[in-house]
Amino acid sequence: MTQPASLAPVGVIHGRFQVLHNDHLRYLLAGRARCAHLVVGVTNPDPGHTRDENADPARSAAAANPLTYFERQAMVRAALVAAGASEADFTVVPFPVNFPELYRYYVPLDALFFLTIYDAWGRRKREYFEALALRIEMLWEVPPEDKGISGTDVRRLMASGGAWEPLVPPAVAALCRKWDIPARLAAAGR
Repeated sequence: MTQPASLAPVGVIHGRFQVLHNDHLRYLLAGRARCAHLVVGVTNPDPGHTRDENADPARSAAAANPLTYFERQAMVRAALVAAGASEADFTVVPFPVNFPELYRYYVPLDALFFLTIYDAWGRRKREYFEALALRIEMLWEVPPEDKGISGTDVRRLMASGGAWEPLVPPAVAALCRKWDIPARLAAAGR
């Protein structure tokens, strides 16, 4: 795919995607539109690469991370392809965001790093990126009350039998049904 010269050759974007929802897809597509190749980092890829953060203590809890890395990377791939992205134009990798000393093993540090800020956690990530002198492009910054859909809300709806499907891309809904994620979350009491 030929891109205008003004785009970054490589961009890096990241998220937990627990469950990937429509606002996540909007975020991913905003990053994809700004680079020739998008590297999507899936944060908290496993318990060993998840660290407590004072800026958002709940994000490292097991209840906030019920899906596997495999499930989440498959959701990212399915959602992006269904939205028209070519698989050649993006790569999905684990991204231990709480471990800046490990970034170099997972993503190209000379890429353009996309960031959104809603709260103290977003500001903390910006500090991580700035400490490594990474190039950052702010996609948007809004207060928490204007954030929109949250993965917590989607998981809660799934666990309670609520109407979660309109909040996620159809390709993600199909995977969630295939893997019976709503039943898994209900059984876990989430």
